[in-house]
Amino acid sequence: MIQRSFFACLFLCMCSSGSSLRCRWINHKFRQHSEETLNLLDMMITSTAEDAEIEDTVHFPNHLYHQASTATAEEKLAFTAQILEEVAALFEEDHSSASWEESTVRNFLNIVNKQAEELRSCFGSHSHGTKKSEQLYFKTEMYFKRLSDHVLKRQGHSAEAWELIRRAARDHLMRTEHLTSSLRPAH
Repeated sequence: MIQRSFFACLFLCMCSSGSSLRCRWINHKFRQHSEETLNLLDMMITSTAEDAEIEDTVHFPNHLYHQASTATAEEKLAFTAQILEEVAALFEEDHSSASWEESTVRNFLNIVNKQAEELRSCFGSHSHGTKKSEQLYFKTEMYFKRLSDHVLKRQGHSAEAWELIRRAARDHLMRTEHLTSSLRPAH
């Protein structure tokens, strides 16, 4: 009886560990949605694309992606979901001077929000709480706040500022695709 209980517990532990790796949505849809968002971002290039240069005050956070790459699968998914949510929050700001088609921005936001929502359903809320994940969350949040404050607000939500944000968003989406690809099984 004890041996049977032990094997039942062992089986349950094995089934629950790595559950994010078996999230069917990330295995089948994440890459497709990532390609769609990148295509939509490519459609949103502003007329000032050649003139835009990112300010020294907001460097791309390579260190955050490095930290996330050494995290657990659940922490990687949580980080990716947060990046997607932060990108969506940026694009919900006043982008009227960017001269983008509103339907393109709306489609972009719908897909990015869908990706974040589906990723969150893959891991639930149990991935937060470790010191590493809390630090990663805070540092990511601060980076995106600096993007909003130092690029968008300081430049008056200008077309040039939006081009910088569009480029940064593209870089983030490409990096999150790379990060999540390590969670998908090889075919």
